[in-house]
Amino acid sequence: MLAISTNVPRRPEVSSGRRRSAGKYFARIGFGAAGDPASLLAGVGGYPHMRFAAIGLICLVFLAMAPAVQAANSALYVVRYDHWSDDDERQYRDFVAAIGEDSCVTVDACLHSGANPYRMTDPPGTVFGSDCADLPYVLRFYFAWKRGLPFSYEDAVTPIGAAADVRYSPGGNAVTSRHDVPGGVLTGYAIIDRMRDEVSSASFRIHPDFDSPLVPDTYSPAIDPRSIRPGTLIYDPNGHLAIVYRVDSDGRIHYFDSHPDYTLTRTVYDVRFTRAVPGAGAGFKNWRPQVLVGATRKPDGTLIGGHIELPRNAQIPDFSDEQFFGNGERPDDANWASGLFTLNGERMAYYDYVRAKLAGGQLVFDPVKELHEMVLSNCSDLRYRVLAVDVAVAAGIQKQSEPNRLPLNIYGTEGDWETFSSPSRDARLKTAFKETRDSVERFVEMYERGGDPHLHYMGDDMVGEMIATYDRDTAACTISYTRSDGSRVTLGYEEARRRLFAMSFDPYQCVERRWGATDAAELSTCADGAAKQAWYAAEQNLRNQIDRTYEARMDFTLGELSVPGPGKGAAEPPETDVRAYLQRVRAARPGVVVG
Repeated sequence: MLAISTNVPRRPEVSSGRRRSAGKYFARIGFGAAGDPASLLAGVGGYPHMRFAAIGLICLVFLAMAPAVQAANSALYVVRYDHWSDDDERQYRDFVAAIGEDSCVTVDACLHSGANPYRMTDPPGTVFGSDCADLPYVLRFYFAWKRGLPFSYEDAVTPIGAAADVRYSPGGNAVTSRHDVPGGVLTGYAIIDRMRDEVSSASFRIHPDFDSPLVPDTYSPAIDPRSIRPGTLIYDPNGHLAIVYRVDSDGRIHYFDSHPDYTLTRTVYDVRFTRAVPGAGAGFKNWRPQVLVGATRKPDGTLIGGHIELPRNAQIPDFSDEQFFGNGERPDDANWASGLFTLNGERMAYYDYVRAKLAGGQLVFDPVKELHEMVLSNCSDLRYRVLAVDVAVAAGIQKQSEPNRLPLNIYGTEGDWETFSSPSRDARLKTAFKETRDSVERFVEMYERGGDPHLHYMGDDMVGEMIATYDRDTAACTISYTRSDGSRVTLGYEEARRRLFAMSFDPYQCVERRWGATDAAELSTCADGAAKQAWYAAEQNLRNQIDRTYEARMDFTLGELSVPGPGKGAAEPPETDVRAYLQRVRAARPGVVVG
């Protein structure tokens, strides 16, 4: 008789900054097909003895339903406190850190795992979903709901100046509407559903100085270990969000993020999160404190009414725009990139500055350890890609015909392409492999110069140790995928690296091509016909490109894409071969670095 139903549809982000809702995420309780007790009595109206039996049956139904009704009532969002206390914020940081340290690989699995102390309050069958932009809001509201805390969010933004897509507006956005979530009206599930319809990555694309007339949800924090902590958000102006869950003593930042297929991944902060004009709002963000003002406390202790106030930048002790303009004399917006970062009298590149500040003011690289950590991170990213490709294959997208055109932009779109393709994810993966190669070269050059205070190596053969570490760590990293005929193929780290720019991001192509197969035997199980093979060949330059050009129009036909030209990718991929570089250095005469 009791029906508790949950439904979490996928919602593609759209250019308005809102999503088209394909359904609702709700908890529903009802009485069978009749719908209410009166209908049951009406059906036996002429038979008194049956009416008494029916009344007895209804009483039994109510008794049976009591625990479920109580559970449904507990799902109601109510406000019991008028602000987030320091303890609430600390426990929220612990909540985020626990999810980050867990092994869960989907948003749903994380919220049903031991990392979530409130997991037992959700009815069986509840399913949670979230892409990267939803995830910060879903986790923050979920925590507020379970603890009876006030919650407000920006439910509409508009671009400043012309913009084809508010998620990638050149001048950034401004908040045009806020929604104070009322207590005692809707279940938390219904609120999550509404909120996911109303927020997108556009919600974070706001100049750090903008705090009026409507205040945004987040602010730009100081680059300081007391401010960059579990729960801090990282916004990539290419339309991606991540959540910090750990900062190591050496300043390395660990984060997790979600994707359109609702998988959750973990890695470390680096150049994959690009800097951009201040209006794009790129970088670190913390939630503004929220205070419920003018509410009425009911006899049961809950609060209703009132409005929520958020502090402006000047009222926030750790507000700082240094991540945009440097920590010296502030340039104007047009010259933001000229801002300087200085620490202990030394000018530093931005990413070095961030790491040094979070390490307590010292930038020290142990080259062998750094290489070890980067290989482990890249290996994790390869394994996460296995999950993403598997989701697309399970959905059967590879069995569909290729559309006549690519999406308007392959990195930022909607529908099946957004959910199942991987151009943005793959670009970030390739950037990480390139960054590993570039960092190794940097460490070698620091070592060869001698006396660099930022390099800590106590041995007598740094290059040899790095080769040995690389060989050991890459040998321990393997991934495997299932071919179209059900057989398994295992790839080592180095083989995956060699295939990196051959791996198709196109979900309409066979799984063998998704994993960059070129050998005839491995490709023999691929069912792609001539048209799909032609698309694969034409997309090669797009695969070579690691920069995500969200502003470019890319809705090419096969014929158009087959002719090289602007917006169609790079002719050659960047260098990613760490071992070959180190071997060349070792073969060179002492003191000479071969680039």
